[in-house]
Amino acid sequence: MTLKLRPLADRVVIEPMEGEEVTPSGILLPETAKEKPQQGRILAVGQGRRDDDGELIPMDVKVDDKVLYAKYAGTEIKIDGKKLLILKESDILAVLTD
Repeated sequence: MTLKLRPLADRVVIEPMEGEEVTPSGILLPETAKEKPQQGRILAVGQGRRDDDGELIPMDVKVDDKVLYAKYAGTEIKIDGKKLLILKESDILAVLTD
C-alpha cells in the first residue's frame, strides 16, 4: 500500500491489527462488540520533535515496526477504505520483537 500521508513532528501512522472476529466457541462477533485493537504496524513516521533549544530529537520507532499503543490514543481516519490511526510517539507503549 502506497501511503499518501506524511505525519508531522513526532506523530506516526499505524494500521491497527484487527481483533478476533470469532470467539473460541465459534460465536461471530459484530463490529460493535469487538474490543478496540491495541497493536498495529507503523506505516509512516514523522521526523521527530524539537526540544526547547530547537534540536531535532529523532523517533525511536520506524516504518514496519509492530507496536502496542494506548487503547484510546490517536485519531482514527479512513484512507482508500482502510482504517488508520494517527498518534503521537508518546502514545506508543512498546515495540513488539520477534
